Amino acid sequence: MALAEAGARGRLLRWPRVVLFGDSITEYSFQENGWGTYLAERLVRKCDVVNRGISGYNTRWAKLILPRLISESTGADNIVAVTIFFGANDSALKELNPKQHVPLEEYAANLKGMVQYLKSVDITTDRIILITPPPLQESAWEKECLAKGDKLNRCNATTGQYAQACVRVAAECGTDVLDLWTLMQKNQDFSSYLSDGLHLSTKGNSFLAAQLWSRLENRLSALPSLLPYWRDVDHTNPEASLL
Repeated sequence: MALAEAGARGRLLRWPRVVLFGDSITEYSFQENGWGTYLAERLVRKCDVVNRGISGYNTRWAKLILPRLISESTGADNIVAVTIFFGANDSALKELNPKQHVPLEEYAANLKGMVQYLKSVDITTDRIILITPPPLQESAWEKECLAKGDKLNRCNATTGQYAQACVRVAAECGTDVLDLWTLMQKNQDFSSYLSDGLHLSTKGNSFLAAQLWSRLENRLSALPSLLPYWRDVDHTNPEASLL
């Protein structure tokens, strides 16, 4: 059978998509042992896990580009989950990092606006998960700043205010939320979860992956595998199995 004929006979295969939208912590999630890689491995042949992390971005910039990443015309209907993971840059101290800093109230409004936009393209709230920024290990991040000739430009208490705002927005909008800031500090020293005081270590990636998977597993693991297992293909008449 010619390829064109096979294509005409078969239905177009459209993989459902999980979209990870965030800053560098999302961008780096496809590195070795990253939390995005963990999700992709568990959802192979069920979903495409799409990395839309943009290093250094805050919610002010993110809300502008979200409609360019997800729209009705780009197949929003086959998105089964979206994570929105911002705050590590928004919470930078204004006087020391004015370019990335976003005021707390604006940060909350931006998150709410992004959720409302996703709803407007028919991505329901049960498919949206907000993730708070992780805690900041100040001494380790200060070393990173000093190495670049800068002063410590973030503090954990301020990051916590942004995390709390993220949790409030989720409650107001009816979405799920992963409060990473609180969970990582619960009865433990959280420094091992971070590679440089701000970004996730291998342990931090594993922690986030496990927490996120616990929220996604029920809704996504039941999705069928796309295309039959190879032993189930009728080798005498593969068209009957594959088209």
